Amino acid sequence: MNKLAAALLGLVLVMGCSGRAAFAEERITLSGAWALYPMAVKWAEEYTKINPGVKIDVSAGGAGKGMADCLAGIVEIGMVSRDITKEEEGKGAYAVAVTKDAVVATVNSGNPAIKEIAEKGLTKEAFAQIFIDGNIATWGDALGTGDKNTINVYTRSDSCGAGESWAKYLGKKQEDIAGLGVYGDPGVAQAVKSDVLGIGYNNINFVYDNSTKKPLAGIQIVSIDINGNRVIDAEESFYGDRDSLTAAIAGGKYPSPPARELFFVTKGKSSNTTVEGFINWVLTEGQKYVEETGYVKLPKEMIESELFDLGE
Repeated sequence: MNKLAAALLGLVLVMGCSGRAAFAEERITLSGAWALYPMAVKWAEEYTKINPGVKIDVSAGGAGKGMADCLAGIVEIGMVSRDITKEEEGKGAYAVAVTKDAVVATVNSGNPAIKEIAEKGLTKEAFAQIFIDGNIATWGDALGTGDKNTINVYTRSDSCGAGESWAKYLGKKQEDIAGLGVYGDPGVAQAVKSDVLGIGYNNINFVYDNSTKKPLAGIQIVSIDINGNRVIDAEESFYGDRDSLTAAIAGGKYPSPPARELFFVTKGKSSNTTVEGFINWVLTEGQKYVEETGYVKLPKEMIESELFDLGE
C-alpha cells in the first residue's frame, strides 16, 4: 500500500461512517444575561453528562452583550432577559423563550427604616419617584414617616434585561433610571449590601441563597404594595423564600413586568445540529431542572409553540 492510500485509509478510520471525526468535540458557546446565567450553567452541566462529546461554554455580561455577541457570530446562543426589538429581529435575531423569572427591588437589611419597609412596602408610583423622577429622596418621603435619611439609588451600568424590565414596569427605559451605575447583578447586590441606605434591583437568583432559598445575608426584598393601601397584605407577601416568590410569579400574583420570559437567541433559526439538539433538550427534558434552580417553567402551550416553530 502506498503512502497516499495509507493516509486515506487512516482518514476514513478516524472519520467513521458519519463523515465527522469520531472523537471530535462539539462546542456551543453562550453569553449574555446575568438572569439566565445560573440556569444556563445548570443546563450545560446536565446536558454534557449525557452528551460527553459536547462542550458548552457559558459566560455572563448582560443581555446587551448576549445580543451583540450573537448577531456578530461570536457565540452560537445569546442569553437575553428582555423583549427582542424589531431592529434586532431585522438583523436576524431569532428568539426562543426557555424559562421565566423576575426582577425585584432590594434594600439593605440593616436600613434604619427596615421595619416600616417590610410592613408597608412601596407602591409602583413610589418606585417611579425614586428610580425615575427623583422626587422621593428620603426614606421618610417614601414611607410617609419623619425619616430624613437619604435614599441611595443603585442601577446597572451595563445594558441589561433587568434594567429594561424594571424600567418598563415604571413606564420608562433603562437609560431613564437614575442612580449610581454598577456592573452586573452581583455588583448591584454587593452595592446594596454595603450601603444601609441603598436601594437597587436584581434578578431573583442573585438575592436568594441557592441552598437555603432565603434572601442573602444583608439583603431584603422590597414588597410591592400592589393595591396601594400602604400595607403589605397576605396576598402581597410572598418574598420570604425563593419558592414562594417563583410560585407567585407562576400564578400571576407578581406583576409582569418585572416578571418576564427569558430567551435563547440565535442569528436566524439555527441549522447547527449540535445547537438545535441542545435547545430542543432545554425545552423538553431540561425543563425538569427549572424549578430546582430557582426559575419558573413556561406554560405547556408556550413550550409546544416554541418546539413547533423550531420544526419539532
